[in-house]
Amino acid sequence: MARASCGQKHELFLDVDNGLFTHLELVATRVLNETFAIVAVVTVSAEKCRDRERQPGQSVRDFTFGYGRLSSCMMPPFAWSSLSLRQVSSARTAERLARVSRRHKSSLSIPKADLPPLDEWRTYFPNQFAAKERVSVRNPATADSLAKSYFHPKSIAAGKGKIIIEAFPGPGQLSRALLRLPSSHISKLIILEDHPAYLEYLRPLEQMDPRVTVISKSGFEWDTYAILEETGVLDDVETASWDNIHPQLHFISHISHNVKGEQLVAQLFRCIPAKSWLFKYGRVPMSLILSQSMWDRVIAPAGAMARCKVGVIAEASAALQNSVRPTSLLPYDNHFHPALAGAARSRTGYNKSDAKKVGQPMISVNVVPFAEQIITPQSLDAWDYVLRRMFVMKSTPVSKALGYLAAGASSLLTPLTSEDLPPDERVDVKRRIKDLTLADWTLVLRAFENWPFAPSQEDMAIASSFNMHEARAR
Repeated sequence: MARASCGQKHELFLDVDNGLFTHLELVATRVLNETFAIVAVVTVSAEKCRDRERQPGQSVRDFTFGYGRLSSCMMPPFAWSSLSLRQVSSARTAERLARVSRRHKSSLSIPKADLPPLDEWRTYFPNQFAAKERVSVRNPATADSLAKSYFHPKSIAAGKGKIIIEAFPGPGQLSRALLRLPSSHISKLIILEDHPAYLEYLRPLEQMDPRVTVISKSGFEWDTYAILEETGVLDDVETASWDNIHPQLHFISHISHNVKGEQLVAQLFRCIPAKSWLFKYGRVPMSLILSQSMWDRVIAPAGAMARCKVGVIAEASAALQNSVRPTSLLPYDNHFHPALAGAARSRTGYNKSDAKKVGQPMISVNVVPFAEQIITPQSLDAWDYVLRRMFVMKSTPVSKALGYLAAGASSLLTPLTSEDLPPDERVDVKRRIKDLTLADWTLVLRAFENWPFAPSQEDMAIASSFNMHEARAR
């Protein structure tokens, strides 16, 4: 059916519990942007069905209306403008509709429940310093597509009854799309946002849907997640075995175009083998919206110039999947805020010199930790230390780069190249650092950890902390 406009009436015949047709008179009212509400329900007889060229007993099981779905008289899980039950064909159906109408409040009485018109976003959400490098979905159709892609049966992160933590949502276009999904998909939506202009359009979601909790904290700060535990919003999250994907918890985030965004991605992947942060609950899936340039670094294969530490750790730690085709998010201006003059790029590439600037192509991905981790919590500091130091010289042969790990580290050449080792346990030390495969890195780390003169875990942790603080200061 064509999309309705406000005030336009539509009719639908739906089979209900006692087998009679119910005539639904639909009066479209804008709710949550592009969603429309049913405001009148009446029954008609079989004779009236015939008058309207319907056969008694004929069933219409599914009906898509705007962005809402009506299936077997079950109302979609978003706010209704009103619901008048004049007559319904069974008490059970009437009770269902009344329960839904009580549960979902009217958005019409809640200020800023609806987002501003898309062509006015630059006025309502100016590209101020606090949000200068923040990118968020603004197109409602794109938001719907992304939300569905995270829970589609083909998604590696699929599941139902999810408790979602959404970080950096912007004004909440994706948040609203998540709430438009069937209620069986999402049991709770916890939103993390600290930008005042965005909070004005996120707070109303708490009033409209009891599943929503808005926390005015940044998703970048680790203390924020401690606050979630202290406030009790994660009390119903179970700690699950690593044999299976976590059945409840799911993390979704836009990633900013700056150093903090890069640090966040690196830390998220580092937390997987550490089994820290949300991963202390189990194999929690993540869905991330990030720049093409950042994603290129994460998935760069051995030999690529973009190969880096975060890519090696990601390859060792998690399965990665595009949730939608990258071309479906092009050009940038059609899908994301802020829309910048000249930001749109061709469908075949982007300007690499501006790779970290807002306006570059965006990618949406699903990430699921592996059940078996190559990197253990005990060896994580060593992997951090070795990868960081070696990738500084990514175009240098391994034989020369080893000496920069620590004094005397050149002695590691022997356990890496000895002819006493099986061929698959030797490393070609003539290869450049960026050419090493994950299997090569595993052998390098084994030799390093078995080396009697390797730096202590305390020394490596201090070096890691120093580098982290130095990066934040830049």
